[in-house]
Amino acid sequence: MGRTTRVTNAIRALRFARDEMTQAELAARIGVTRQTVIAIEQGRYSPSLEMAFQIARALEVPLDQAFQYPDEPA
Repeated sequence: MGRTTRVTNAIRALRFARDEMTQAELAARIGVTRQTVIAIEQGRYSPSLEMAFQIARALEVPLDQAFQYPDEPA
């Protein structure tokens, strides 16, 4: 049985801050489908570390601004 992730993200807000970048534009920049971007934004899919860095770079923000992990234990 899979564990749910506690990693959250601010991708949607960051896209809008970047001249309202669309999900399709972000997907094209990082080499995935729009559906993958949707799933990541909604927290249904956690990207690989490499993809997380690509997303942060495409949005021109540090990794920890795009993705957050809570300090408190589960």
